[in-house]
Amino acid sequence: MLIVTGGAGFIGSNLLAELEARGMGPLVVIDELGTKDKWRNLAKRALYDLAPPARLPEVLARYASRISGIFHLGAISDTTWTDGNAIVEHNIRLSFDLWDWCASHRIPLIYASSAATYGDGAAGFDDTQSCEALARLRPLNLYGWSKHVIDRKFLAIASSGGPAPPHWAGFKFFNVYGPNEYHKGPMRSVALQLFEQISRGEPARLFKSGRPDCVDGGQLRDFVWVDDVTDAMIWMFQSGAQSGVFNVGSGKARSFAELARAVFAALGKESHLQFIDMPPHLQGRYQYYTEARLDRLQAAGWRRHATSLEQGVSAYMRGYLVQEDRYR
Repeated sequence: MLIVTGGAGFIGSNLLAELEARGMGPLVVIDELGTKDKWRNLAKRALYDLAPPARLPEVLARYASRISGIFHLGAISDTTWTDGNAIVEHNIRLSFDLWDWCASHRIPLIYASSAATYGDGAAGFDDTQSCEALARLRPLNLYGWSKHVIDRKFLAIASSGGPAPPHWAGFKFFNVYGPNEYHKGPMRSVALQLFEQISRGEPARLFKSGRPDCVDGGQLRDFVWVDDVTDAMIWMFQSGAQSGVFNVGSGKARSFAELARAVFAALGKESHLQFIDMPPHLQGRYQYYTEARLDRLQAAGWRRHATSLEQGVSAYMRGYLVQEDRYR
């Protein structure tokens, strides 16, 4: 039995689909569904059980002897969130409690970290495992800080020989895009937002650059197709290859202008870009460059070739977004 927290979310629901396709389970989901269409992310899955986060201790107690692994993806992932108390409760405290439970019950734990822990990238994007290296990172927002707190504590415990799950891994997700992200509001991937603009016959709107060393639309991101992310998580769980915190991305930074042109191409339309001012709330908190270093993940044995931006965008647009049923 596998527990997936955040299983109704974007990455969580794609992970469930892949676990089901590989015959892994039974599957138990812990998540809040809300009052809109988030439930559709689970509509095609055969679930053994489903419960809100408040009932997680009850679920763990009920199935303790059957659980073979936990994928912990549940969190407040909004990078503009400002309620620190909620972040502590939902992101930090829940992760700490799951670590302790997995350590005492000898259950593997795979959890979601984030590239937001790297802040503006001034300290690089190297996932080298040392408490000293992590201490140099400066996240730009509350969400990134919460993941940083978790990474630092787990690595410190493991490094000192403290109580830890028999196998654990945190994944620093870079800019993931793919189906089932429709409920995320302003946190939807830029790929989806561009599709919506272009489908309405509008130009692709991108932020102007606020730096002389970067052209408008030239800001760089590591855009990663969601199937690459779920494959890395499942591979790590099955292989038990190595514990620690790992980057997961494409390994190649691409510009927002390149992303927009890939969306136009996938839809068979001529490119038309428009550059707009960056909102005040993002100024000074905006990453101009991210690129995952995948050396450690590959050295551990992960052999999947990352999906190119053009391939991933085409798969997303044609396989899901233009279809009548766009859910996975």
